[in-house]
Amino acid sequence: MDLLNLKKRWFPALLWGNSVALSWMWGLGLFFSVQFTIQFGLFGLLTFAIPNGIGLLAFGLITHHIARREGGSESLAKFFATWSRPFRLVFFLYQFLAISLTIFAFLRYGWQSLGFEPWILYLPLTLLIALAAMILFGEEFDIRRIKYSHGVFGLLVAAAIIWIGLSVGRMGTGPFEFPKLPTNDIYYWGYAVPIIIGFLVGPWLDLQQWQRAIQAHRERVSIAAAYWIGAIEFFGLLLFHGSLALWALNQGGGRLVREGLGGYTYGHETILKVFYHQAGAYPWAFVAYCVFLAVCMLTTLDSGYVALKWFLQDSAARSNNPIFALIPSKVLTSPIPAVLVAGFVAFVGTILGLELEYFMIFYATFFVGYAALGIARCYVMTPANAIPQVKMFCVGSLAVVIFAYGYFLRYPLFMGVGSLLPLVSIAWLLLKPGAGEDFVSDSEQLEAPVREPTAAVAPAVVPPAPVDEAAVSGGVESPHNLRGHFEGKWFVHSFVATYADTNSVGNVYFGMYAMWVGKTRELFFNHVMPRFNLKNTTYYILTRSFEHKFTRETREFETVSVRIRIAEYNRKFVTLQHEISDSQGHRLGHGKQTLLYVSSSDYKMIDIPQEVISSFIQYA
Repeated sequence: MDLLNLKKRWFPALLWGNSVALSWMWGLGLFFSVQFTIQFGLFGLLTFAIPNGIGLLAFGLITHHIARREGGSESLAKFFATWSRPFRLVFFLYQFLAISLTIFAFLRYGWQSLGFEPWILYLPLTLLIALAAMILFGEEFDIRRIKYSHGVFGLLVAAAIIWIGLSVGRMGTGPFEFPKLPTNDIYYWGYAVPIIIGFLVGPWLDLQQWQRAIQAHRERVSIAAAYWIGAIEFFGLLLFHGSLALWALNQGGGRLVREGLGGYTYGHETILKVFYHQAGAYPWAFVAYCVFLAVCMLTTLDSGYVALKWFLQDSAARSNNPIFALIPSKVLTSPIPAVLVAGFVAFVGTILGLELEYFMIFYATFFVGYAALGIARCYVMTPANAIPQVKMFCVGSLAVVIFAYGYFLRYPLFMGVGSLLPLVSIAWLLLKPGAGEDFVSDSEQLEAPVREPTAAVAPAVVPPAPVDEAAVSGGVESPHNLRGHFEGKWFVHSFVATYADTNSVGNVYFGMYAMWVGKTRELFFNHVMPRFNLKNTTYYILTRSFEHKFTRETREFETVSVRIRIAEYNRKFVTLQHEISDSQGHRLGHGKQTLLYVSSSDYKMIDIPQEVISSFIQYA
């Protein structure tokens, strides 16, 4: 029985871990591990592999913690829906570039390196094969089934690795050793700093990883366990491929390394060329390595297709843009147009003889700031759901240019500065005085406010007249003050539901719950700010958002208690949490609302007034 439980617990985690590893073994990880190993030897391989594995593992552990902060299988999906909203364009660009890069790497270092002619015929056909395989597997295996197809592919990879290992043992090593670059100078750190930064934060903008974490949590699979397995497997694949590059150098691969733009040497395709040149004597070794490359590429491309489809469908479902009414939904939600454009970009890049590093620049610079801000917002979430897009785009673009100058002019210091600049800018955005103002868009500052206070404004509270406390309390039989009372941090208002609160069926009408919460909020304001007067106030309190989850019904003549408290606040917003229960203590529902503050003269958003802070702080 224990063995059966262990199988039920760990086998799904093993499947998801394998899918995580294969989906992350994309063009950049697959071929740049060879390039960096050729340049800096085993130390360079470890420099590349360790941050890559740690970044993947850290993503899994943090999302596991986020998923468990609230109960339910949809907790991570709900978090992602809110968290990802300001990053949606960046998510699309990141995924589009990843697909383009992977197809490019397959064409440039897989097909083109073999020298088949005429290339004008074979190159488009090879591209068509890659795109067709990507779309076919992406349509056949959705996110719920992709772990099974990847499980089969994982077995193929394992078999290919074993066969390659046996073949390498028979082939031996040659006497030639390619001279590696030193790792104790600034040129090494010009590469190492961007690699460390880029791969530590890289998974946070990858839709494939978010989709896997969300689906694993839905299936009650431990995200942490899956990513432990995935990170270890991925690290092992990088070590295998990098070590194979060291072996290839001693098989004459050093002579196959070529010089490119800027005087750099490039050897991404060295392993493939070595196996190809010895295919006459060891044909199955060449076949096994081709299987290894093909599987790593395909499991990234089909994952990218599935993730992009999920993203586009979700975006269409959430958007109110009129364009969605003009263009057929199947066109807008299909990833095929984006995939075809990505294929075209890869095709042009291959013809022009570009290198993988040109694509890599964006992952080491432009996307770093967005990923770092995203990580920070996992724990510093505010009701404001905007980011300073223009500023971040400018900083990211500047970082790309600085890095590019450093790379092509061989100024490694500029490469490091280009990668660090987005991190410094994010730290400044979060910590500078008035930082909250950068995270509120113009549309959130009341685009077309009316000049008269509406029902959303907190009610005027005039200084109360003397009240007969005995009458207010309802006599000795009434357990609570009719104006409400505090229980710790909670403000509680109790009352009896009557027939006027019900619908034709006899249970309380759903809209009444929101009205009850609103009334309790007004009494709460009256209690904490008794001197507030709408006629001479310098600010208004507006409701920015309200949500409520219904969990149980109630009927007339039932005693109902509404509890409300301050859940969190920052410089701009206050979030109130509420709970509704009956006389038996059964929770009828719960939810939250967000308040903002505007000037009474021009309706411009302002910081929370000091008067409010001093009144509310003791209840926060």
